[in-house]
Amino acid sequence: MTNHQENDVSGATTGATVWLTGLPSAGKTTIAYELAGRLREEGHRVEVLDGDEIREFLSAGLGFSREDRHTNVQRIGFVAELLASNGVKALVPVIAPYADSRDAVRKRHQSEGTAYLEVHVATPVEVCSERDVKGLYAKQAAGEISGLTGVDDPYEAPASPDLRIESHRQTVGESASALHALLTERGLA
Repeated sequence: MTNHQENDVSGATTGATVWLTGLPSAGKTTIAYELAGRLREEGHRVEVLDGDEIREFLSAGLGFSREDRHTNVQRIGFVAELLASNGVKALVPVIAPYADSRDAVRKRHQSEGTAYLEVHVATPVEVCSERDVKGLYAKQAAGEISGLTGVDDPYEAPASPDLRIESHRQTVGESASALHALLTERGLA
C-alpha cells in the first residue's frame, strides 16, 4: 500500500479524515460545516461527507441493523480515505455508533498512510433530545420509530478520541476552533 498524499509545510495540500462521532443532534454536522468554511478560507480543499446525504446516495437500501450500520460506516470510510489520500480534508459528521466500525476505518487509513482524527462530540442525550434537530427523539418517545442511537440502540463512545468536544458547553465557533487547533497541532492546517 502506498501513501498518496502530497505534503507541504503549510498543510494546505495534506489530506486528512476528521470523523466527528456522537449522538443524533449532538452538533456534529454544524461543527463540520463551520470548520469547513474556515479551512476553505485558508486555501484547503474540503469536503463534508454528511451522513444523511451518504445514506440517500451511497448507502440507499441499507437499514439500521448493526450489520447495515457497519457497512455504511465502511463505505463512508472508504470514500473519506480516498479523498484524504488525494489532498482533501474530509470532514465526516457521522454517528458511527460502534467502536469496532470506527476502528476498522482508522486501520484502513493507517494502512494507507492517511491522516485520521476521531473527534467525539460528547453531548449528553438529554441535551440532544432537547435540540432534536430532526425530530427523532420525539418520534422515538411517541413509539413511531425504534433503534434510536443512544436511546434504545447502543452508542459506544470513543475511549480515547483525538479530541472530545462538549458542544453543550461551548459555541459552535469555539468547537470549530478547538478542532482547528488540533489540525494545526498535527500539521494538517
